[in-house]
Parts: sequence; C-alpha cells; structure tokens
Amino acid sequence: MNELRNELRNELRINGERLWAALMELARIGATPKGGVKRLTLTDLDRQGRDLVVGWGKTAGLSVTVDQIGNVFMRRAGRNNALPPVVTGSHIDTQPTGGKFDGNYGVLAGLEVVRTLNDLNIQTEAPIEVAFWTNEEGSRFVPVMMGSGVFCGAFTLETAYAARDVDGKTVGEELERIGYKGSEVPGRHPIGAYFEAHIEQGPVLEDADKVIGVVPAVMGLSWYDCVVTGMEAHAGPTPMGLRKDALQVATRIMQEVVVIANRYPPYGRGTVGMVQVFPNSRNVIPGEVKFSIDLRNVNDTLLNAMHEEMLAFVERTRGETGLGITIERVSYYPPCPFHPDCVGAVRKATEKLGYSTMDVVSGAGHDAIYAARVAPAGMIFVPCKDGISHNEIEDAKAEHLEAGCNVLLHAMLERAGVAA
Repeated sequence: MNELRNELRNELRINGERLWAALMELARIGATPKGGVKRLTLTDLDRQGRDLVVGWGKTAGLSVTVDQIGNVFMRRAGRNNALPPVVTGSHIDTQPTGGKFDGNYGVLAGLEVVRTLNDLNIQTEAPIEVAFWTNEEGSRFVPVMMGSGVFCGAFTLETAYAARDVDGKTVGEELERIGYKGSEVPGRHPIGAYFEAHIEQGPVLEDADKVIGVVPAVMGLSWYDCVVTGMEAHAGPTPMGLRKDALQVATRIMQEVVVIANRYPPYGRGTVGMVQVFPNSRNVIPGEVKFSIDLRNVNDTLLNAMHEEMLAFVERTRGETGLGITIERVSYYPPCPFHPDCVGAVRKATEKLGYSTMDVVSGAGHDAIYAARVAPAGMIFVPCKDGISHNEIEDAKAEHLEAGCNVLLHAMLERAGVAA
C-alpha cells in the first residue's frame, strides 16, 4: 500500500495553465505600457494586489493571518496542526519599472501548490502556508526586505514604522491606511521550513540551458561610500603634472573594484553603480567625486578578503596621490547558506521529476535570507529571458514556471509529509 501511495505521489503535477492565468491576472494591477508592473509597496495598487491574493487564498479554504508589519500568512490545515507549518512565498510589491514574475511567481506558485492538493484531496501531516512579505523591494521605503527583516529581528518594528517615502509618508501610516496593519507580533508565527520559488534574475540558467536552479546559498554583500577630494581648477591653464584631479584618482579605485572581484572567481562580484562628480563641468578639473562600491561573494572568508584588499588599495592610493580619500562601509549582509535538508528536498524533487538542473548561487537578496535565520530554508530558481529583471520587459516561459512549481510541490511534501 505504501509503495502504491509513493508511486501516485510521484505522479503529482500542478496545473500550469492555472498558474499562468493567476500571474497574468495579478499583473493587471499596476500594469505598465511596456508590459511590466508598477505596484509599489503599501500603495492603493498594493492593497488591490493583496486583496486579490488573499481572496484567492480564502476561496481555496485557507485561513489568513496578518502581522503588525503587514506580512500575510495563509494556512492550509494539516492532519497534525500542532506541527509548525511548511511555508512558501515571496512578495507582490514591485520596482517602479518591475515585471510580472519577480516575487509574484513565488507567491502564486505557493497558491497553486495548495490548489493542486485541494484538487486531489491530499492531506499533509503538517500544515502548509503561503506567505507574502511586506516591502521586499525597498523601492518606496528603506530598508529592503522590511517585512521578513522585522519578522526575524534584524531590525525593530518601530524602525520600520518610522521609515518615510519621498513624500514624507510613513510605513506605519500607510499600513493603517490600506488596512494591512495586523495584530500578530512579527516573529511569533511558527515556521517549520521555508521554500521560495523565484525567477533567477540573472542569465546563468538560460545560458546553460537548464530548467531548474538548486540554490545552495545567497551571496553576502558589502556596500561602501567612497569620496575622493582634490582641487577644482581650469582645464586649460593647469598642466597635467600639477593637477589634483579627483576623478582620475577615483577611476583608479573603481578599476580596482573590478580587479579584486576577478581575483575571487567564480562568485566574486565588484560593482561601481553610482558616481557623483563635482562640479561636473566640462572645462573644470573635478574637485570631488563620490561613488558607491558593491562587493559580493559566497562566504565570509572570501568577502572579508575582498574587503581588506579594497581598504589596503585605498590606503596606498591615498599615500601615492596625496589626495583626500575616505571610504565607509554603509551596509553589510553576510552570506546565507541554505539548510542542507531543504536544499536536498529541492534537489531530490528535481531529480525525481527529471528536469535538467544545476546549482546557482544567488547574487540577489530575497526574503528567504531572513527566513533562514528562524527556520530551515531553501530556494528554487527558474530561468528568465536574457537574465533580465527589475525591468518591464522581464519575461519567463510558462513551462519553466510550471516546472519550478512542480519542484516546489514535491519539496514541500517532502518536508510536510502526506497524512496516512
């Protein structure tokens, strides 16, 4: 009998057409002319998106809990409800020029898992929950990954409530206004294991022609603000050897950022993404340059080595040029290895279903990083077209989204168990 039950369970598949239809319906809320989505957190459009997803959850028989930072948990009861739930989810807020799949896929893949279990009248041993977290994107309010960060204690509820957007509106006020300031204390909600399905947001899977990315870890990152101070002077009369050109010195440091990253393959990353030049005139030698530095790697040892090399290079450059150079680390997220049991459940499901696969270390932040602080966690990646995300032209194939959801289904059943 057990062998027959296992054989039937191995044949379980989600309804890919239903998943796609749900994604397209949610994408209509905040749809942009280029085919993307602008649904910033805690706006009226976010409320409409939340209401739609919660309505779908209630129709599927799920009970709904909202915590004080607006995180939403939708529960399907198990045979043993004393067990902590196996949770899956992501976010439904978007970037100002966001796409249809970033975050949204993870939430609606979880809903499709529930709908499939309902269709087949399958009861799990532990409860299953679908969650969506508040302000993952950080495009309207800082810090990024706010809801999951408050949940795991990375920062306080009061800090989150006080965050303001460019118009001076606070998170606390906006949660109240849209009706999603719940009563449950963040972090009091039990989680037995957490899975997040997501588009890769990079080109690795597509380039390798693989369907599923098994995610063993998320890279850590160090962010810095660097300022080089020289002296403004006229571009014509000032000889090259007598200049204090802040931009030329800054570019030496910028190039070293890339050189350092290339010393630590395959996961070393180095980026200068923001540059401000003063006075920014075509015939004035720049007197000050402010720029950002972003260093990433997959473990603390390597990331710290990159950090030390960066500081040493800045110190040498200061001595060689005589210019004022300051560098300040303004943000640090440690690398996040996912739990071997959850990674193993994803890997086992992928192999059982016969999908092509490879390991992909995530270079982007996800709510799973904070969830991993309170429970075993794992992630599933599927390809996105040309690796493009945070862009209105973000796209993914329906069959890849279906495959990722099938893996999610089987990984969750592995952790939750099927009631006898």
